[in-house]
Amino acid sequence: MNLRQVFVSVLMFGVAGLLLFMYLQAWIEEQHTGSGEKLQQQIINQDFTLPPPGTPRRAAWSRSTPPDLSKHEMAVSGGRHRQSKADAFSVVAASLVSQLSDRQKMTESTFSRFRGVYLAAALHPLNKTLVKGGKWKDMDSAQEKRRSFLHDFCKKYNSRKKLRTHLVHLVSRIYVEDRHKVLYCEVPKAGCSNWKRVLMVLNGLASSAYNISHDDVHYGKHLRKLDSYDLKGIYTRLNTYTKTIFVRDPMERLVSAFRDKFEHPNSYYHPVFGKAIIKKYRHNANEEALKTGSGVKFKEFIQYLLDSQRPVGMDIHWEQVSKLCYPCLISYDFIGKFETLEEDANYFLQLVGAPAELKFPKFKDRHSSDERTSAEVVRQYLKELSKEERQLTYDFYYLDYLMFNYTSPIV
Repeated sequence: MNLRQVFVSVLMFGVAGLLLFMYLQAWIEEQHTGSGEKLQQQIINQDFTLPPPGTPRRAAWSRSTPPDLSKHEMAVSGGRHRQSKADAFSVVAASLVSQLSDRQKMTESTFSRFRGVYLAAALHPLNKTLVKGGKWKDMDSAQEKRRSFLHDFCKKYNSRKKLRTHLVHLVSRIYVEDRHKVLYCEVPKAGCSNWKRVLMVLNGLASSAYNISHDDVHYGKHLRKLDSYDLKGIYTRLNTYTKTIFVRDPMERLVSAFRDKFEHPNSYYHPVFGKAIIKKYRHNANEEALKTGSGVKFKEFIQYLLDSQRPVGMDIHWEQVSKLCYPCLISYDFIGKFETLEEDANYFLQLVGAPAELKFPKFKDRHSSDERTSAEVVRQYLKELSKEERQLTYDFYYLDYLMFNYTSPIV
């Protein structure tokens, strides 16, 4: 076998292997059934310092099998002479390369339909036809300012860098309520438990938000997430449903998460996060602390948060909102804030035509006897940190402060 035959043979098998890989990738993606919790744990390769709009790096391949080789090509490949065999390999290789090019073009065309889910050139006005009475005038004004501010921020800083994340991951924290066509992106420690109660009532799964337990809310699997739909279902809902996100001052949200997960008994966060944090950041830790993971100090928690080599991964309760809900890539119609949670939530319920008797719950989901995490409470916790640690923590949530126009803390 001469050098040309070897080269053509290697080329043929290489291209064939690439086509097989793409086919298997397409099949796996189409079998996706919405394991949002698993997707949330995956590490995504992206530079999100200033998150850009743009299309996903990897397209969703179709499931069709590459066309079979013609009888002529198969016959030629079995010729008697070496020269004719080399020519046959050339024909096969050229055919496979041509099929690859056609598949790429088809894929690009298919996925181009999904570019519309990202930041639009102009803000779409809210549909206020279902709002009754004039008492919502101030809420409406505040809402328009928030939407405009976020839109302008994203438009200004979102032009150059490309996100390397698949569409399915972008929507993995979004809950779906089909009856009233609502999409809600969950931000933990910003009223998410009561919001999920409201979604269950809207969906007819419960008669009252006050009758739904904490376990039913978080472990009952009553609500569907947007990533459980196929690409067409995701695209349709993103472009026709009312999308909302509720946020909170980043430092308050962080301290609230720490208090909830580490200052109360917890069968998950203590052994999974607590043990790893104490082992790495506490000098001369005693055997009991290493065994149980209980008693993590706020300073140790911050050391973990800021460590590029964390002993255990991130968690949604203290992940940045910019990486949970991608507000510069998904154009949210309504931006609520925890600081005005009740008013914002009830105005939103008016916008989507919720039953008049349905009001956003006022109660605290857990640890009801604890003082709420206020600005004053946050200041007490920040005193445990050095000035450098406070600055680095602010830097960690820098995008969240900018996107939602929160006042930066005095560090």
